[in-house]
Amino acid sequence: MNTFKLLAVALSIILLVVACNLDNTKPDVLISPENAGSVAQLARWGKGVIFGIAFSPEVNSVAFSPDGHTLASGTNDKTVKLWDVNRGQILRTLKGHNWNVSSVVYSPDGSILASGSWEYTVKLWDASSGGLLRTLEGHTNTVMSLSISPDGRTLASGSGDGTVKLWDVPSGQLLHTLEGHIGWVNSVAFSPDGRTLASASTPMGLWEVSSGRPLHSPEGGTVGASSMAFSPDGRILALGWEDGSVKLWEVFSGQFLHPLAGHAGIVSSVAFSPDGRTLASGSWDKTVKLWDASDGQLLQTLEGHTGGVYSVAFSPDGYILASGSGDGTIRLWGSIK
Repeated sequence: MNTFKLLAVALSIILLVVACNLDNTKPDVLISPENAGSVAQLARWGKGVIFGIAFSPEVNSVAFSPDGHTLASGTNDKTVKLWDVNRGQILRTLKGHNWNVSSVVYSPDGSILASGSWEYTVKLWDASSGGLLRTLEGHTNTVMSLSISPDGRTLASGSGDGTVKLWDVPSGQLLHTLEGHIGWVNSVAFSPDGRTLASASTPMGLWEVSSGRPLHSPEGGTVGASSMAFSPDGRILALGWEDGSVKLWEVFSGQFLHPLAGHAGIVSSVAFSPDGRTLASGSWDKTVKLWDASDGQLLQTLEGHTGGVYSVAFSPDGYILASGSGDGTIRLWGSIK
């Protein structure tokens, strides 16, 4: 067998090993400040980067279904993939976008999956069948982020055109266009009661959902926010920044709490655990960090990705944290006692 064939066989073996690198170990306890030190990688999906060559498209966004059985991912191959969380297998691939998929989100009842794309559109899918329900058009630049209200009736889309649009989910009708940002809207998030929408850009935005009117918002400075998430009780808004910091903003008082410093790159995603006690942040520095949300203490740094971490999401039961990366992989993390 010549050298070329040997290399081909070796590469095939490596690809098989990497693609099937799934640890069936199940997490024992919730990811919490008390157990953060025992959080480890449970599984890795996707072939990733081998010998400097990317064999899987970049993963821009991950989202768990409300029952926690399925994980949706938006990738740079123009598709949305639905993964079986327990088996690590792709259940369905949703095709229809003509460019990279930048954001995915489930409706609270799990019946609808929304995806935003670099082609300026939002698509709504039947989550069970994978059928395309409708395409929402109106943005004039990349759709960077999506969020669906707690009642499932309103969808918010943040775009590179500097606007946020509010859509009626059942009809697809445009309800409001929120203007005032001077930069890309990198992230949007509904408050747990559904009355308020936050938008990460320059300047920061806080909006009344029913009317679309602007409310008070924190001073953002010259560096725009890149990601955001409300705590489950709605009191705190976590903000990831382009300078690598994470800030906690108390919504009702308008005051910033303790800053969380430690990342060496843009903080592209933040997520609270379902009980609100732990905050996860993913960064372009290729790491995921876990923080105690009550005092801002760094609990653990999760390493393993070989590209920037673009998205983090907790499972609904709080036992698993998923991270999607520019290295083409999705990793699942959990606490093993």
